[in-house]
Amino acid sequence: MNRVVRGSDGREWTIKASLEWSNPIAADEFEHDVNGGPAPAILMGGALLFLVVMFVVWTPAGVIVPSWLILLLVIAVLFFPVRWVLRRPWTITAATPGDQDENPPETWVGVVRGFLSVRQEMSVVARHIELYAEPDMNGSLQPVE
Repeated sequence: MNRVVRGSDGREWTIKASLEWSNPIAADEFEHDVNGGPAPAILMGGALLFLVVMFVVWTPAGVIVPSWLILLLVIAVLFFPVRWVLRRPWTITAATPGDQDENPPETWVGVVRGFLSVRQEMSVVARHIELYAEPDMNGSLQPVE
């Protein structure tokens, strides 16, 4: 998601949001961050898929499986992957190249979790830039040197 906003001082800001496929590591969390990679998720997904297939294959021919049970199985299989995608961290970057006057180039970066939260935060940052010429210092974005 990209957005261009003109600040109250005339500078043009570019606000970008990009999906992070891995959790960003903070300096104080480095020693405690243990990532097993995608192997455990693939193994559990494969085991669940195997059990669902065996449930369907072993169903006797005369048994009528209700549609609500099939829907329940589909929801159970899709719940965690959909939740994982919707709760991924997003990196928001607001940058301006500066201008010929006294305003230097600036870059502000922050991390927000969730698709709806990132849309809302981008709107808040854009509105704050339009009103005050820079992102909110107390918001989720912080200046980068």
